[in-house]
Amino acid sequence: MNYSKDLFGKQTQGQSVKLAGWVKNIRAQKMFGFIDLQDGTAFTSIQVVFEESLVNFDEVSKYRVGSSIEVQGTVELTPQAKQPFEIKATSITLLGDSLESFPIQPKRHTREFLREVPHLRARTNLFSAVFRVRSIIAHAIHTFFQEEGFVYIHTPIITSNDGEGAGEMFKVTTLPLEKVPMNNHEVDYSKDFFTKQANLTVTGQLHVESFLPAFRNVYTFGPTFRSENSNTKIHAAEFWMIEPEMAFADLKANMNNVEAMIKFVINYVFDKAPDEMKFFDQFVEKGLLEKLHKVASSDFAVVQHEEAVTILQTAKESFENPPKQGEDLATEHEKYLVQHFDGPVFVIDWPKEIKAFYMRVNEDQKTVAAMDLLVPGAGELVGGSQREERLDELVKRMDELGVPKEDLEWYLDLRRYGGVVHSGYGIGFERLVMYLTGVENIRDVVPFPRTVRNLMY
Repeated sequence: MNYSKDLFGKQTQGQSVKLAGWVKNIRAQKMFGFIDLQDGTAFTSIQVVFEESLVNFDEVSKYRVGSSIEVQGTVELTPQAKQPFEIKATSITLLGDSLESFPIQPKRHTREFLREVPHLRARTNLFSAVFRVRSIIAHAIHTFFQEEGFVYIHTPIITSNDGEGAGEMFKVTTLPLEKVPMNNHEVDYSKDFFTKQANLTVTGQLHVESFLPAFRNVYTFGPTFRSENSNTKIHAAEFWMIEPEMAFADLKANMNNVEAMIKFVINYVFDKAPDEMKFFDQFVEKGLLEKLHKVASSDFAVVQHEEAVTILQTAKESFENPPKQGEDLATEHEKYLVQHFDGPVFVIDWPKEIKAFYMRVNEDQKTVAAMDLLVPGAGELVGGSQREERLDELVKRMDELGVPKEDLEWYLDLRRYGGVVHSGYGIGFERLVMYLTGVENIRDVVPFPRTVRNLMY
């Protein structure tokens, strides 16, 4: 059996081949016909030519889109045509019929329609490209960290703490919802599976930090969950996070790793998926390749949050949300800063009041050693910080923000027993896929998206 990916660029005139795949399109005439065959190993379909001399010519002419077939034939080189070769069939066998109701026909479908059939949409050009590139990006991420000596840690999906302090967590329980056991007007979790309240994780960061003293550099890459009631193009209830942590690394070392990782992934995708990237550039986001090439070849700028806000406040452009010192940046602010610096920029030293408890407090006692990476066309792509390694300062921050210490004594132990300067960051995997493909809706880069009021299958 041959794979189409092995034929492109390596085919020879008259070569005998045997392929199995699915019919993407069929055009039959009186004396001959064409089948666009997709076997799933390459983005580009292979054209199969069948003639009336075929024993079952009439039967093949009636095959429907979506059917699976086996083709035997020979390679015919067509250097003047769009595709450099085609297969002249000597036999075609139907393996699995496709009903006339098959919804993925050779025509343009809206993305809204295709979201209604997520189990079938990967058979379209767009989603075939998206999900192949998603796979390649995931492999690139693991390749980068493994080659850098990081150890991959599987952090728990079910947890008893709220790492981000957001409170937007899905509860996990085996208690009967029709009759929840109560004790003094509160849920009696002693009757639950874990005998305490459990949630789906919002981050693997706290857990992966505990492996630093064993392996120095570690990362986790897994599913995370938010019950945020947000119905936007960039929010999902289930998504994946890439979260590395590095011992003996300050904020600068952290940013250096981010920059190296982003550039590595971009170049890896260019190398492994050139056809898909050209497709995205032509049909999804004009100028995508130029944008990504520029990021991959740029030196990332650095600006302090206070200076960034001053730049925004003195800009000639008017903003819908006026920039203010001590406050977060809006998307419009992020996009302006990227334009101002003509490329990717790290915004560092954020006001501590708007950042998480685990971020290291700077000497000014007003800011924390945090960084956000802003990139052209997307705004924020990465968020991270130098972590607070000083036990007294960490406890102080937890008290200031009302973070319950009793649930995180194990996290404090990491500072009691050999704590060191360390840093880390997080990247929403789907945000990265969206950025590299130009697809603007998170629902279109997740195989089976889970969003507010939507749980198909």
